[in-house]
Amino acid sequence: MLTKRIIPCLDVKDNRVVKGVNFLNLRDAGDPVELGKRYSDEGADELVFLDITATIRSKKTIVDLVERVAENVFIPFTVGGGISTANEIDILLRAGADKCSINTAAVQNPDVLAESAERFGSQCVVLAIDARRKKGESGKWIVTVKAGSEPTNIDAVEWAVNAERLGAGEILLTSMDADGTKAGYDIELTRVVAEAVNIPVIASGGAGTLESLAEVLEQGKADAVLAASIFHYSEYSIRQVKEYLAGQGILIRPVR
Repeated sequence: MLTKRIIPCLDVKDNRVVKGVNFLNLRDAGDPVELGKRYSDEGADELVFLDITATIRSKKTIVDLVERVAENVFIPFTVGGGISTANEIDILLRAGADKCSINTAAVQNPDVLAESAERFGSQCVVLAIDARRKKGESGKWIVTVKAGSEPTNIDAVEWAVNAERLGAGEILLTSMDADGTKAGYDIELTRVVAEAVNIPVIASGGAGTLESLAEVLEQGKADAVLAASIFHYSEYSIRQVKEYLAGQGILIRPVR
């Protein structure tokens, strides 16, 4: 059995880490280089850097900032935001990223997943799915794009399955209904996607309590948990999270 991963997330806007509710009402949370180093030093298993306004403003992720973060972290490092081609993934991998996350561009052109997987290997290609519950239909979720601001008619579970077939090596699954609420992950969404694919699923959106992390790993069958606010504002440390989860019998890499 693989160990479960704890992954802090840096949502970056204008070179600063920010956090809001459902990607709105953003407030400053600190410097991405400093926070990235802190989480690396504290024993996080991986780090995710998302330029949350890149797609909306049609700009590309800031490569020099990625380089600075990469120089200060010694854990796997995923970068996303405004990535639309395999060539851009190449630039970010050269800047120090270990993996790249694609969302809107993959919806618009699914072949970018296949091309990127062929060039760099599936282990470098993460499909980000921002899902919302479909109104009036229980147990159904649709894919949203452009930082959750635009709904599509694509079924989120079907898209995850298709992405795996195309070559994605991991799914970063965010519940847009739960994001930033700290009310807990969407357990049902996470479980349905995790059971539909054979690649790791990272649960995102709604981390609030230690219990909520354990629930999505156990009941939601997630391979990893992504969290932001609880770490940025020092509600919990990486050590506290890992010690709690280990105490619940969940296989976790110990803090060094």
